[in-house]
Amino acid sequence: MDLNLKVESFTQDRRDWLGSAHGTDAPVSVTLDVSKFTKATHYPDGYIKSGLPLGKITTGGKYGPYDDTATDGRQTLVGFLFTAQDVDARKVASTSVVGSMLIHCFIREAKLPVAVDAAGKTDVAGRIIFV
Repeated sequence: MDLNLKVESFTQDRRDWLGSAHGTDAPVSVTLDVSKFTKATHYPDGYIKSGLPLGKITTGGKYGPYDDTATDGRQTLVGFLFTAQDVDARKVASTSVVGSMLIHCFIREAKLPVAVDAAGKTDVAGRIIFV
C-alpha cells in the first residue's frame, strides 16, 4: 500500500463549442491513435481537447485529427471529439486512448479548438450543423 502524498491537477473540459445538447445523448466510442496528434497543436496541456475534428484511419480503424491533406483516411471528417482525453506520457503509457465522438450535433464553429475547412464541412453535411 502506497501512502505517499501525491498531487494531481484537473481541468474543466470546455464544451462551449456545442451549439445545443442535441446529439450529446448518443456519442460513439472511438479509439484515438495518439501518434497522429501533434503535441503543440492538439495537446499542449497534456490532454486532447474536446471539439477536435476527427477522421477515421483506414488501416486499424482508429481515429486521428481530421486533416484534408492526409492520405490515410483522416482526410474525411467523420465527427468531433466529445470528451477531452488525457494523453500525458507520465500517466498514459499507450499510444491508443478510448474517447467518445459526436456524429450528429450543432457546432459553434468559432469556439472549436481548431478550424474546419469547407471540405470537412461537406463531409458531415446533413449530420452536423455549423452555427
